[in-house]
Amino acid sequence: MRKKKKKRFLPGRVLRGLLLIVLTEMVFTAVAGYLPFARTPALEDDSEIEARAEAMQRDVATADRAAILESSADALDERIRMMARAEREIIITTYECHDGESTRDLMAVACHMARQGVRVRFLADGIAGRMDIMPNALFRAVAQCPNVEIRFYNLLSPWTPWRHMGRMHDKYVIADDFAYLLGGRNMYDGFLGNYPTHRHYSQDREALVYNGASGTPESGGSSLFALKDYFEAIWSLPETSVYAPDAPEPEELEADLEALEARFQKIRAEKPELFEDADYPAMTLPTDGIWLVSNPTTIYAKQPVVFAQLCALMNRAKEDVVIHSPYAVLNGVMRDALADIAARVPVTLMVNAVENGANVVGSSDYLYHKRDVLSTGVRLLEYAGGISYHGKSVAIDDDLSVIGSYNLDLRSTYVDTELMLVIRGEAVNAQLRAHMEALHADCLRVIDAEHSEAPAGLNVEALSAGKRIALRVLGALLQPFRNLV
Repeated sequence: MRKKKKKRFLPGRVLRGLLLIVLTEMVFTAVAGYLPFARTPALEDDSEIEARAEAMQRDVATADRAAILESSADALDERIRMMARAEREIIITTYECHDGESTRDLMAVACHMARQGVRVRFLADGIAGRMDIMPNALFRAVAQCPNVEIRFYNLLSPWTPWRHMGRMHDKYVIADDFAYLLGGRNMYDGFLGNYPTHRHYSQDREALVYNGASGTPESGGSSLFALKDYFEAIWSLPETSVYAPDAPEPEELEADLEALEARFQKIRAEKPELFEDADYPAMTLPTDGIWLVSNPTTIYAKQPVVFAQLCALMNRAKEDVVIHSPYAVLNGVMRDALADIAARVPVTLMVNAVENGANVVGSSDYLYHKRDVLSTGVRLLEYAGGISYHGKSVAIDDDLSVIGSYNLDLRSTYVDTELMLVIRGEAVNAQLRAHMEALHADCLRVIDAEHSEAPAGLNVEALSAGKRIALRVLGALLQPFRNLV
């Protein structure tokens, strides 16, 4: 009797099976990642929004003073100055964080101050945590430094794809009770200092706030404590993970910490002015009140609190509104709200020209929906100064300035945590508007969806036909998922 031959799986069949498994996992990850953010929740109750907007129209007695930090060099220097002056606590929060010269400068100062007994808490978004911080020897060493704690908001995990899109987009630094910085700058060389970098450079903006009552019984009236309370809430969330890496070998750890201390001593020798008593009253301007505006901190789809608060303020404008955002990605609700404001007062909106922006996805959607943006009636400017613009600001009349992390897009409106400072005061508003006007000099004035006018002397390298077509195709392909842009 002839024996039956055993069936053998052909290599092609195995390969097809593996490919099917991989594709199934990819589809599951994509669908699970998208569905929790597919809807854009409406604001359930705007009464608190309107009440806060009304309060922001009135002067309040405050010791808070503020100034706008426009340059990357000043941004790094001020971080070092603030941290070096701290006696009790330093808080650093960031969305993106990459190893580099500016990051090593800040970690060197943080570790030195921690060794002096200052508590240092460092909070990063979970994508930066997983991709850039956990694999890096610098942060493994920093995490071993006494008095240093590192945590991650919603740490990226392949096992929970339904949480992937919930991100913390906040960026700020707090030193004791005397000062904080808040704005749009991430933590790497493209945003901080004047170091060479293989990453793109970005023009950004943030507010320096000085608590003039620090160290006194009246200190608690500062807006700094609203920011501190917000930080504590996120720091304590169950979705926030503690970073506790295995300790390196003692010799390796000692060498890493010695290198950081040597870097600190080098910074102090090269920039002694950052370690001397700082005249913060002279560095800042008086204000008539500062308020913190924030999105909900859940990792899932959010009510559009920041957008609604900005609209409530802009709707009260009597003279004009100027908005700066890297790009504009609007749904119908946002478009109608912006059109209502532009029907009442002149509104100028500045975004990156597609030739200038570093965010291809944002630029592609803007190009695809440019007519919709123009339909709001805003005066549309496209920044083409050669360095990608990343600032997020609003100037309302001559006395309200809004600065922070919020982009005029769907992700910042409905998905990410976001922070904006509302600063009341004519001096700060004049400073902000001066910076805005300087950038407008390098802007294209949009006439219609296909035409724009460049000021004399501004040379903009036109996109090739191939790149423009590619952007339009990408914009079309991303339409089902644009709420994540």
